[in-house]
Amino acid sequence: MHGPPLDFRSDTVTKPTAEMRRAMAEAEVGDDVYGEDPTVTLLECRTAELLGKEAAVFVPSGTMANQIGVGVNTHPGDELLCSSTAHVYVWEAGGIARLSGVTARTFEGDGGILRLEDISAAIRPIHDAHYVRTRLVCLENTHNRGGGRVHSLEGIARIARWARAHDLAMHLDGARLMNAVVASGHSAGEIAQHFDTVSICFSKGLGAPVGSALAGSSDAIRRARRLRKLFGGGMRQAGILAAGALYALENHVDRLSEDHANARLLADAFAANEGFELESGPVETNLVWVKVDQSVGTAAEVAAFLRSRNVLVTVIGAQVLRACTHLDITREETEYAAGVIRDIEPALISAMTLVY
Repeated sequence: MHGPPLDFRSDTVTKPTAEMRRAMAEAEVGDDVYGEDPTVTLLECRTAELLGKEAAVFVPSGTMANQIGVGVNTHPGDELLCSSTAHVYVWEAGGIARLSGVTARTFEGDGGILRLEDISAAIRPIHDAHYVRTRLVCLENTHNRGGGRVHSLEGIARIARWARAHDLAMHLDGARLMNAVVASGHSAGEIAQHFDTVSICFSKGLGAPVGSALAGSSDAIRRARRLRKLFGGGMRQAGILAAGALYALENHVDRLSEDHANARLLADAFAANEGFELESGPVETNLVWVKVDQSVGTAAEVAAFLRSRNVLVTVIGAQVLRACTHLDITREETEYAAGVIRDIEPALISAMTLVY
């Protein structure tokens, strides 16, 4: 296939559509640090309504939204519970420790999906001064490193009831929350009701160029705005960015099912090739995590071969690849990539290695 590379590295690589660019160019703006940007205010109101919360705050990134969520729900010296592969723990540069002074106690779970049985005995003795205070449970929906798997609503509710009974707060990393909504059939509000704070990212599958939001109670978001300022996230005429996020919420949610179908097509191609193994079972959303058999080569060698055929994927480990579908990838392009994947053979990778 000729033309620009087909970029399956991440759903963060999407470009704003012409209609989204137009909405951004025409956005009414003001100084948001003064609370005077009407487009940001509208986005925050719609996000809060979507998630069934009292308020929301617009921030530059999902990492900032999560780190503010940690800071809002804890005090320095507290402990949070999360999956050992949670984004907030693995891929946010140690922010929970550096920014909030909080330690993390991690659990393997079921491919990153935490169950009540994993954490029910984890609370530290509350009246023993030797221990940190267990204060927060963080879940990630969908779970990135778990292969884009969706937390069941029943599982979330069980953990939430237990957390409430033990005076623990709940935070949801909802970077791909709308993928979970489309895949599960449950509304964003149904999922979010079990959490004190919820982050949602507009710049992944929804296709906006920048931005996330954190939603919660009015008091939580008042404190979140202070942390946003502290973390350097206060923005001025941010309505230009908020307009892209608004357009994404209004136009790009239902089409996420197309990304999920395309991801299953890629997964089927990997599964049909003896040189690969899907890491997390059936693909539920738009992420495909794959183990590369050593008989084929390394993940980096396979990625180089795919790149030579105009297909880009992400190398995550020595033998692990990730492919991610999104709105800038069509069904036809996915079918081409799937065909390349099915045809990968050790001899082709060896020949590629010799050339380079």
